Amino acid sequence: MHGTLYLIPSTLGDCCTADVLPQRTAEIVNRIAHYVVENTRSARRFLSKLGIQQSIDSLSFTELNEHTSLAEVAPLLAPLLDGNDVGIISEAGVPSVADPGAALVRLAHEKNIRVVPLVGPSSILLALMASGFNGQAFAFSGYLPVKPDERTHAIKNLEKRSAHETQIFMETPYRNNKLIADLLSICAPQTKLCLAADITLETEFISTKTISEWKKKTPDLNKRPCIFLLQQ
Repeated sequence: MHGTLYLIPSTLGDCCTADVLPQRTAEIVNRIAHYVVENTRSARRFLSKLGIQQSIDSLSFTELNEHTSLAEVAPLLAPLLDGNDVGIISEAGVPSVADPGAALVRLAHEKNIRVVPLVGPSSILLALMASGFNGQAFAFSGYLPVKPDERTHAIKNLEKRSAHETQIFMETPYRNNKLIADLLSICAPQTKLCLAADITLETEFISTKTISEWKKKTPDLNKRPCIFLLQQ
C-alpha cells in the first residue's frame, strides 16, 4: 500500500506558526519522517518552530527546487511507493502553487498515490481576498518578463485582460520598485492596482488605488515579498 503525500504550507515570513497554521498541521508532521523540500535549512527551521516532537536529525530531507531536473523528480516517489508518508514543504506559503513541488504531485497522481493538501497561508489568495477585485474570475501569471520590451507587452496584455478577470502576478522582491514604476508609466490612469506586501506579517501592507492615485504617493516595497493585482 502506498503512503500519502501531504502538502504542508509554511509561513510567509517570520511570524508565529499558530497564527496561520491549524493544530492539525503540527499533528500530521509528527507522523512524517520523509520530506521533499525547496530548501533543507529553512524546512528544518520551520519544523522546529512548528514544535515537531521528533528529532530533526532523524528525518529524511530531499530537495526539489528550480534546479531539479524532471529526471530527478520520479525517484522522490520511492518512500511513498514503499508505504511511507511524505511531506512537501515550500520555501514559503503553499506547495505546488508557483512552486516546483507541482511536478512531484503530478507524478503522485499518475501512480495513484493519495495527495492531501493542508490548510495554510497562500499569498496569492490572501491578496485577492483583500484587494476588493473580481474574485469570480482571476488569473495568476507568476513573474513578468525582465526585458523592457517584453515586460511592456506583458503589462499591456494583463491590463487588457483585467477588464474581464483580475490579473495577479509577482516580482523578485529587490525589483518590486522597478515593477511599480513600470506599471505606473504603462497602465491607464483609471486602472486599479493593488499592492499586497508582507502578508500575515507585522509589517503587512495592502492597499488598492488607481494608477493616478499611486502616482501621487508611491510606497517603497524594496525587498519585501509582494503580490500585484490589476483590474480595469
